[in-house]
Amino acid sequence: MIEARHLRVLRAVATTGSFSAAARELGCTQPAVSQQMKALETSAGTPLLIRTGREMRLTQAGEALVRHASGILAGLTAAEEEVAAIAGLRAGRVRLVSFPSGSSTLVPGALAALRAAHPGTQVSLVEAEPPRSVEMLRDGDCDIALAFRYGTATGEWDDLVVRPLLRDRLIGLVPEGHRLAGTDAVGIGELADEPWIAGCPRCRRQLVEVCESSGFTPRIDFATDDYPAVIGLVGAGLGVAVLPGLALESVRPKGARTVTVEPAVEREVVALTLPDLARVPAVAATLDQLSLAAAR
Repeated sequence: MIEARHLRVLRAVATTGSFSAAARELGCTQPAVSQQMKALETSAGTPLLIRTGREMRLTQAGEALVRHASGILAGLTAAEEEVAAIAGLRAGRVRLVSFPSGSSTLVPGALAALRAAHPGTQVSLVEAEPPRSVEMLRDGDCDIALAFRYGTATGEWDDLVVRPLLRDRLIGLVPEGHRLAGTDAVGIGELADEPWIAGCPRCRRQLVEVCESSGFTPRIDFATDDYPAVIGLVGAGLGVAVLPGLALESVRPKGARTVTVEPAVEREVVALTLPDLARVPAVAATLDQLSLAAAR
């Protein structure tokens, strides 16, 4: 009989490419990984892995099993969580993944309210930007993904439950002594000749698209996923930037001034989960608290 723990090991080996790397990821020993893979191959009745040099390669049967593993493990997690939550959320567990500016603004208030209402519900938090956070959700590595997107990409999240949270407008950032520092509204074309500091990859692509639609390609001198670093670089006079409003809420823009950028560009911030997980009381309660935190 194929066991869930064996599927988790197989998926780790497939992802990392070796028993030793899979053992490090799972927090166990290499012999334990090897033993569980042998047990899984015995249950499957066919080889699942082929050693090629220092790496492991999946057989056709191994590839088929890995394809089904994520859905099986996600369904099993949903079942375990729903059973644990029957007694009024006294034993719930939620794995949350969020992008950094969401972690510092929406998440703290939501989790504080959740703990006050359901002290037995445990929530773990890791950070990842979309689309990686959405991949983690689909792979069964989290229960809720806080994510964002620009525009409305058709079909991007059609297989998921989408809880809209807020519209987050991009805000311009210029050094304090900049010629536009005291301006109420700035057309993005007025910044065409400036050096730029860009943020995360998805925000970076959006910046380039917005600038090109205004007739210029931005000269990006620096790029970093760390929003305080973006603000620090602008404050040091090294360029200009546009950042989501959430990114500025928890960071004091020392040496920099905010300006309203036209045309207005917004990102849609949402909480995502799988249809099966949306019925789990602890997950539903967390989604509700994220909505309330966004409304506040």
